[in-house]
Order: sequence, then structure tokens, then C-alpha cells
Amino acid sequence: MTHFISRRTFLATTATFAALHPFSVRAASNQAHLRIMETTDLHVHVFPYDYYADKPRDTVGLARTASIIESIRAEATNSMLIDNGDFLQGNPMGDYIAYERGMKEGDSHPIITAMNIVGFDAATLGNHEFNYGLDFLMKSLAGADFPVVCANVATQQGSTPTADKTLVPPFTILERTVTDGDGNTHPIKVGLIGFVPPQIMNWDRRHLEGNVQARDIVDTAKALVPLMKEQGADIIIALSHSGIGAADHSDGMENASVPLAAIDGIDAVLTGHHHQVFPSPSYADMPAVDVAAGTIHGKPAAMGGFWGSHLGLIDLMLERDGSSWRIAGHTSEARPISKRNEDRSITALVESQAPVLASVQADHDATLAYVRRAVGKTDAPLHSYFALVADDPSVQIVSIAQSWYIKDMMQGTEYEGLPILSAAAPFKAGGRGGPEYFTDVPKGDVAIKNVSDLYLYPNTARAVLVTGAEVKDWLERSAGMFNQVAPGGTDQPLLNPDFPSYNFDVMDGVTYQIDLSQPSKFDPKGNLINADANRIVNLQHNGAPLDPAAKFIIATNNYRAGGGGNFPGAKGDSIVFEAPDTNRDVIVRYIVDQGTISPRADANWSFAPLPGTSVLFETGPKAADYIDDVKGVEIEPAGDGPDGFAQFRISL
Repeated sequence: MTHFISRRTFLATTATFAALHPFSVRAASNQAHLRIMETTDLHVHVFPYDYYADKPRDTVGLARTASIIESIRAEATNSMLIDNGDFLQGNPMGDYIAYERGMKEGDSHPIITAMNIVGFDAATLGNHEFNYGLDFLMKSLAGADFPVVCANVATQQGSTPTADKTLVPPFTILERTVTDGDGNTHPIKVGLIGFVPPQIMNWDRRHLEGNVQARDIVDTAKALVPLMKEQGADIIIALSHSGIGAADHSDGMENASVPLAAIDGIDAVLTGHHHQVFPSPSYADMPAVDVAAGTIHGKPAAMGGFWGSHLGLIDLMLERDGSSWRIAGHTSEARPISKRNEDRSITALVESQAPVLASVQADHDATLAYVRRAVGKTDAPLHSYFALVADDPSVQIVSIAQSWYIKDMMQGTEYEGLPILSAAAPFKAGGRGGPEYFTDVPKGDVAIKNVSDLYLYPNTARAVLVTGAEVKDWLERSAGMFNQVAPGGTDQPLLNPDFPSYNFDVMDGVTYQIDLSQPSKFDPKGNLINADANRIVNLQHNGAPLDPAAKFIIATNNYRAGGGGNFPGAKGDSIVFEAPDTNRDVIVRYIVDQGTISPRADANWSFAPLPGTSVLFETGPKAADYIDDVKGVEIEPAGDGPDGFAQFRISL
């Protein structure tokens, strides 16, 4: 396997390696220190570049993470590098390769090219690997110089997981040599087994239904880990493209890393999918999770952020017991490629590795040309700074385009004539993405990069058939974005930090208000918790109260229609139309058709009045430029927020 050699040095740390990582210097004659490095959720980010904003960005890029990898390899006698999935999709370079350049037999995908240069030992599949279809996936994987594994996706299911014919190998056992404390080398067999959320069967149904089947993560692991032991694995590392969630196993769970870690025979867990960092305070006080020790069920674990922002790192002290190995000690951490300063600026902690950049330079240049093409004009700015608190132009244009498209698709069907509503959510709304992570398209030309900015994911358009009662509950589910507030209280926190923005659906075609004094009917996962709660008030269609028994078509995407987010009326069984077109393509077609768009929010939803009550929320500092344009809500600046965000006040 080829490993790059850089002339640039990793920035010096303030503490010695011996103090931070004593295993190498303390390894005895029967002990060896092994460092397991992890990237996860790279999403095609090789260059430190934001293609949506069309400018460099110091917080992303495998080329930057590669500098930390080089440094760690220099520190450690024995090391391995593993990717934990979601590498093929997630930025315009991924879309350019999938939709413009294509993947022919023998072609090299740029992220695979870069991973080969960096020198990965293995990888697993993530859920987004399936977004472009199985043919694209397999042609892309063919260029990898490293094994790619996934145990719970089968082209033919057997009676048990051990009898499955899997899409890619379920696991691999890498035969390596490690050097002990005396400088002697010994063989070791490291078993790596990969897992992906079984929800891929809903999220990418059009690609996967009839072609593959997905099993439960934990059940699959219980069947295959003993087989890996039988085949000689000394230690077994689970590559879990699955978040750190509930401790108790339930069938088909999406975020299964905690019960997975409890399985006998698994020695360490690499996690991902959550786009977070482990160990970190984000996972404090969770059952079976010890942030200070960096463990899940007492076993070392790591999650290396997303887009190359961090490198997950597990240090293992291996002790030789006869002819086998056991883990005698361990530590876990996640090393960042950048830091945010007190003045909100970003400081890069490492430089890019030139060989990594050079390996994909041609595709980077082609992607820039791809995203800069103009497709139309907008006569008003498109921004998402207030998308979580008011009707918003960036969400509005998505909804309008979806309605326009689905109305045409319903012509000549049994559903022609039914009222069409449209549900859309803000994807770039700050949060973990930071205070610059917002849509901001100025008045004027609209390019493909702007459409990608409006709609981050290559979802495909869908239509679902629902009742008026389900419309209300759909909106009740979305209203979980907000905390319950006390009438008459001042400066209460508005947004629930556990509620992702992509599950905050705004619905066009109806008008409604949200009563924040009421409790949420659903929890952030979509589970019913207050059956009698009614946050959605004054819900109307065509100026009249919405009939609970009436039928409606909702234009949405494959993720939501297939059950993503656990929304009432969208469980996969209400789909009446599956489009061959992506939502992005729909938006582009709409802009081209209109020539010039007028994406002004119409304030079809708002908060119900609560006299004498105010709430606070955080958004990007640039929101101040647009505060006077927001309709249906009274907003004023309220000073600086944490981590570079700005704070604003709403008087209800």
C-alpha cells in the first residue's frame, strides 16, 4: 500500500508524546502499542474548500487530516488507518462525479484516489454510499487499494447472517506485524467488521428495493463475531457507521453503537453517522458511555467528527498471551484540524498534504466549473438565517419548486385535483456546522452551487397521500423544534438543541400558528409523548379550518416519505409517486422555467401571540443584514452568542 511522505511537519504540541501516550515508551517485551486511526463521514471532502460558498475552508478536508495521520504514524511504532463510511456523497464534487462525469469501468473516484494516497488499511460503508445507486457504488469501490466491508447488507439473505451473500465482504482479518517493547516483531490478526443503519432500505428504496436487504446491526454482529474468532482474529474492531444512542437494543435501530459494544468478542468500536466527536461532552451521562475514559461498555471507542474535521484515535496496549493477544490498556481521543478563536476566527492546526491535493486537482477544478454555472436569476436574497423561527425564502423556494413539479406529475393520475401541499426543511441552519453554516445567496444570478446550497442532499422527489389529521400531526412533529415557554417569561431559550434542523418541516399550502406555551406532542425522535398536546393552532386550508378527514398530496423527498424522521403520514406506506428526479434537479428546472424567481416568504406560519413573553435564539452574525425583511415575527438583536453565533430576541 502506498503511503505519502510529506516535507511539511506537523505543528509541535505543548506536551511530550511520552506524557500524552505512554504506551509506546512503556511497552514491555511481551507488549506492543497499536494506534487505530479513524476518519468518518468524509462526504467527499478532500480539499479544504467549501464548494457551496466557493471559498477555502480550514475546518474540512482529508488533505488536512492527512497531516495528523502522518504525525501519528511518526509517533507510533504500530498503526492502522480506517474509514468509517459516508465517503462517496455529500458535497458538489460527489454530485459532479455521479451526475456529470460518471463512473465508467476503470475510472477512479477522487475520494478513493485520495484515500489510496493517504494509505487506508480498510473502510466500511455508510448509508450515503447508496445514494447514487449500486452500480455507481461498486464501480467506485473497485478502485480502492484497501478492503471495504459491510456485514448487514446482503444481495441474498440466508436463514442466518452467516449464510448471507453480502454486497461486499462482511469482515476482513488483516494479518499484520507489531513491534514489541524490545524491538521484536510478532504477527497479529486484526478483525474488522462493518455495519450500516438498516434504514437505508427506506432512505434509498429506489436503488435498493429488490436488489439488497439490510439486517439489524446487533443481530448480525452476534452471529458473525464468533465466526471471526474461529478464523483467527486476535482482536476485533467494529466499524459502526451508526451513532451513539440508546443503551437497550431494539430491532432495526439506527444508532446502535452502544448495544453493539456490549457484544462479547468486540474489543473496540469506531463510530460515526452522528457527525459528532467522541470522546466529548456531547455524550456525557449516557448509559454505558464513559466520556472521561473514552469507552462504551468499558471498550475503547472513537468518533472523528465529520468532513475530515477530526481524526479519531484509539491507543491500545496489546499484551501477548502465549500465541494470542489481549488488550491490557487503552485511551481514546479525537484530534481536530482547526480551532475556533475567541474572536470567532478559525486557526488551522495543520497544513494540507500536497500529494493528496495533487491527486484530485483535476476533479477539484472540474467541480468548480460545474458549480459556477448560472441557471437563472433571483430578484431577492435567498438566506436561511431565520429559517428556524419564521417563514423563510430559502425554504420557500424549495417548497414552491416541489409543488410545481408534483402538480405536473399528478396530471392524468387518480390523484389529479387533490390539493397539493409541500413540506421542506432547512438543511443549513447553523447548529454543529457553525455560525457560517447558512444559505446566503445574494440577489442576481443563481448558479448550480447556489442550488446545491439550498438543497444539500441528492434526495429524489416523492408525493405522499395523507389526511388532514395527518397534516396536523406532521406539523406537530415539526414543532418539536421549540422548547415549551412560560407565558409572561422573558428571554427563554427557544430552540431545542437535540432537534435537527432537517426534521423541521415547514408546510406550504396551509396557514398555521405554533403555540409555544403548549408541550410538544412528539419527542425529538418522533415518539408520541403528549397525546393531547396541541401546539398547532389556527390550521387552515384556503381560508377555512382544515378538515381532518380531507385528503391531501404532500410533495416531499424520499428520505421523509420513506420514514426518515418518523413523521405521521410518512412511514413508507403512503407514497403515491416516486420521481426519477432529484429535488435539486426539480429546483433547477423550476428556476430555468421561471427565468427569474421571487423567493419572498409569505409568512404562512408564525408563533401564536403570548403577550409579555420573549424568547432567545442563535443564528449567524450576518442575519443582522436581513432582520428588517422578516415577516410575521418581531425580531431584535440580543448580543453575542457562544462559539461565534449571534443572539436575537423574539417578542411573542
